[in-house]
This record gives sequence, C-alpha cells and structure tokens, in this order.
Amino acid sequence: MLPIDRLEQIVSRFQFLEAKLNEELSGADIAKISREYAELRPVVDEINEYKALLSALEEAEELVSDPDMKALAEDEVSNLKEKIPKTEQNLQLALLPKDNADARPAILEIRPGTGGDEAALFAGNLLRMYQRYAEINNWSFDMIEQQHTELGGIKEVVAHIKGDGVFARLKYESGVHRVQRVPETESGGRIHTSAATVAVLPEAEDVDIEINSNDLRIDTMRSSGAGGQHVNTTDSAVRITHLPTGIVVTSSEKSQHRNREIALQVLKTRLFDLERQRVDSERSENRKIQVGSGDRSERIRTYNFPQGRMTDHRINLTLYKLDQILGGDLDEIIDALLADAQAKMLAEING
Repeated sequence: MLPIDRLEQIVSRFQFLEAKLNEELSGADIAKISREYAELRPVVDEINEYKALLSALEEAEELVSDPDMKALAEDEVSNLKEKIPKTEQNLQLALLPKDNADARPAILEIRPGTGGDEAALFAGNLLRMYQRYAEINNWSFDMIEQQHTELGGIKEVVAHIKGDGVFARLKYESGVHRVQRVPETESGGRIHTSAATVAVLPEAEDVDIEINSNDLRIDTMRSSGAGGQHVNTTDSAVRITHLPTGIVVTSSEKSQHRNREIALQVLKTRLFDLERQRVDSERSENRKIQVGSGDRSERIRTYNFPQGRMTDHRINLTLYKLDQILGGDLDEIIDALLADAQAKMLAEING
C-alpha cells in the first residue's frame, strides 16, 4: 500500500497552487505555478481514484458482517481488490521522478555517418520523418542550419522544435540510426548499410547556463546554400566558437543580429546538454534507468527497406510498417520506449 500521508502532502500542494492561481501574480510567477499545477493535476487525479477505491473497499468490508448484505458485499470486496493493484501501479507511474526538461522545446541535430552520399540521403529521410511527426503533433519546426549535398542529401541539420511535450517524446531518438537498402546509384542491386546520427537536446533557459563572453569567438561569413552556392552577398551568417569546449555553432538566417541570437541559444543548449550528461553519468554510474546506455554513439535503430522493417535494438521492437514510420508514424515506437523506461524505474524503486 502506498503511504497515504505522502499522497495527502501532494494533494495539499496541488490545492495551494490552485489557490495561488486565483491571486494577483506576475507573469513569471503565473508561468511557474501553472507549470507545476499542470504537472501535479494527473497525479492528483490518480490519488483521488486510489483513495476512492480504498474508501469503497473499507465500506464493503464493513457490510460483510451484515447477514442481508454479506453475499453482495463479498462480491464487491473481491471486485475492488482486483482493481487496486492496477490503480496502485498507475499511481506509482504518476509519482515517478520527472525529468525537469521534459516540457521544454528541443534542438534536433542530424548528421550523416558512414555511407557517403547514401548516408546523406538517409539523413534527409530522417529529417522529413521528424518534420512530419512535428506536423502530426502540431509542433512548430524551424530550421536553424541546413546544409545539402549535390545529390539532395543532408550534410547537417539543426532544427528548433516547439510544442507540448517535445523533449519528453523525442529524447529517446538520440543515437545512431542505421539504414539497409539498395542505393539509387547501385547498378548491381546490392544492399548497402549506411548510418546517420541524431541528437535531441532540451532547449536551455537563461538560468541554466551562464556564458562568459571572453570564452567566445564570433565570426561572420556569407551564408551558403546547396553545393556551396552563395544565397546572399552580405556577411550575415554567424559562427560562434566556445573556446573552453571547442563547440562550434553556425546560423545562416538573413539577419546577422538574429543569427547571433540563434547561435547563442543553440550554444547554451549544447552546453546545458553537456552538463546534463555529466550529472546523469555521475548519478547512474552503477545503474541504467535510461533506455540503452544513452550514448549517442550507440546504434539504436535499423531501417531495413527490402523487408519494410524497423527494429529498435534497445527494446527489441520490430515493426513491419517502414513507410508509415518514415512518414512520421512514430507513436507506437515512442510509447514502447517510454513504457520500457518507466518499467525500469519502477523495478528500481520497488527493489
């Protein structure tokens, strides 16, 4: 049985936040309190359902001693006892520690790996897959940096995705995605294996990372399009190098001022991600709650075109609907990955 006093504390906190929202608050306070209130609401709903079941069970058990109600009450007790384990599990899931970054927008980065032109074309397939998934979820998807190859593949993509639960849904996409197919340039019909690397980073907020301006080198240059062609004649593109880490960020919008803002935001996000990785590795040195190792060099998924198959190697999930997946139908995969992560966390908490 879950500790009732702990559950009551959560309900009290929720009621306190509800009362605060009816007061005169500043914009920043409203945003902060609303976020916590929204996070606690599903937890409190599960608590109320759990408490209602316990209360109903107590009443039914009292009626068992009444000769006229005994048979009916015993059936009710049996039914309620069957429901309680599932309700307890749902409540435990709701009470699992949340990643504070789950509600944040994300920076998506895609880069071709082994496989030359074919890897670059596959990186383009992945880009369109995530664009379509963003459309399905009514998320905004804005390009920060996009470099094409002459054959229409992708050298590098950096995109900004905003919407409800973006990072929570996409964070397990980080890693090496492998493709097996016959390239268009292959005359012999042989299957080639190529790969692309995906990184999904939670967007940093100003309070997360403080950057010393002395640690930056900022260069301006001309924006370039596909095949290195100049798309404008002014030095509007901005490249920022973070000297202590060697991280380089580029933005190529038309406005140099806007490029500086975008590049700084991406840099903060990458530095924030480095810090999160450091903390996670310290915290989980002797345990693995994450799906797989969380290492971005880990091969996480294979897309096999001849068989129309997608396999996620972290949870041994195989689906034969490759066209739908590449068309943005990712929910079944993502839901399975989230369920696996939750199951591992529950197993650890319950010993």
